[in-house]
This record gives sequence, structure tokens and C-alpha cells, in this order.
Amino acid sequence: MGTLYLVRHGQASFGADDYDRLSELGHRQSERLGEYFKGKGLEFQAVITGTLRRHQETFAGIARGLDWQAQPVLWPGLNEYDSEAVIHAIHPMPLPKPDTPELYRHHFRLLRDGLTQWMAGVVSPRGMPSYNDFVHGVSSALDHVRQNCEGNVLLVSSGGPISTAVGHILGTTPEATIELNLRIRNSSVTEFHFNPKRHSLVTYNTLPHLDHPDHASWITHA
Repeated sequence: MGTLYLVRHGQASFGADDYDRLSELGHRQSERLGEYFKGKGLEFQAVITGTLRRHQETFAGIARGLDWQAQPVLWPGLNEYDSEAVIHAIHPMPLPKPDTPELYRHHFRLLRDGLTQWMAGVVSPRGMPSYNDFVHGVSSALDHVRQNCEGNVLLVSSGGPISTAVGHILGTTPEATIELNLRIRNSSVTEFHFNPKRHSLVTYNTLPHLDHPDHASWITHA
């Protein structure tokens, strides 16, 4: 038995040529989360992460804040879907960089539509697994935790896999999973209790480490 802490990566570089790296704020969010864990006296018996750069940088920041050294288990099934491929599957024409509020909203309207069609098996975004295979990559990580871990376990991933994990254990519709995905915040914490038979949701998308007026401007979504 134990508690699984699922952490979304810190703010990445949305709109930049290389999204897969943390912004300066993303590094601060991650380290601040580690400091919060340390202040609560939390100790982790295991850590599992996706293989993306933003996952590794987020874990490194948490570890610095915790003053902790650990080698994570790398799990490719916890990597994010390719949002550009999802959008391209329904909108093949190039999009301008989302550097205005309207372009930002347009980007996410297309993403929601593309995700809906991918989940329904209507489109197959280039280079991506089927949605069923994507879910299996996430659920296999949850199975690994149930079967091999106890105590407190840290998992660092992205919004898509974390919302998929929540949807998987709650049995939500794909549409509800999309809404969970598009509301998740950077460096947020989701908690599952687990035993050898099941996971149970305790909290979703919380920011206890930023729950102070001094950190109000640190709350981001992309």
C-alpha cells in the first residue's frame, strides 16, 4: 500500500521552436515543489518518469528542492502525445505561432477537436500510437507501481498521461478525459492511494507549493 504522487512537468517553452525544455519559471516551480515536499517531511521510496527532457528537468528540480538523489525508472509510456501531430491530422495547413490570446485559443480548439477524433479512432496522427496503445502505456506504469512499490512513489509526466491515468481509474469518457487534460496546471500534484489490487483518486491538479500570494504569478498551464 502507498501513495502515488503524479506531478505534471513545470512550465515548458510553449510557442518556442523547442517546447521540450523548461522555462526559467518551470525550473523554479519544480524546485519549489521539492522544497514543499521536504517541508512536509515526505520521503519517496521510488520514482518513475517519462523520458522527455521536460520530465527529466522537472524531476531534477524536485530533487534539488528535496536535497535528494535518486535514479528514476524511465517509462516511455508516460511520454506526452504529439500535440502538433494531433492538430496536423485535422488541419494540415501550417499554423502561426500562438503568440496572441486569439491564436492561443484557436490552437487549443484545434487540439480538442484532434484529440476527440484520435480517441475515437477517426484519425491516426503521424508517428503516434493508437489511443488504446497510449492508454496501455499509461496503465502499464500504474500496474508497475501497484505490483512493485509501496510507501510514497513519485511519478513525473505530462498532462495527457496524468489525465489519462485519472480517466482510467475513474472510468470517465474520452470527452471528460480531454477536459481534465486541458485544465491541468504546470507542476501540479495528483494523488492516488494504491494497493496491489487498485488505485484510488485522492486529489487532482493541486498546487499546494504555490498556495501563497507571493507565488500567484507562478501558476501556469502550458
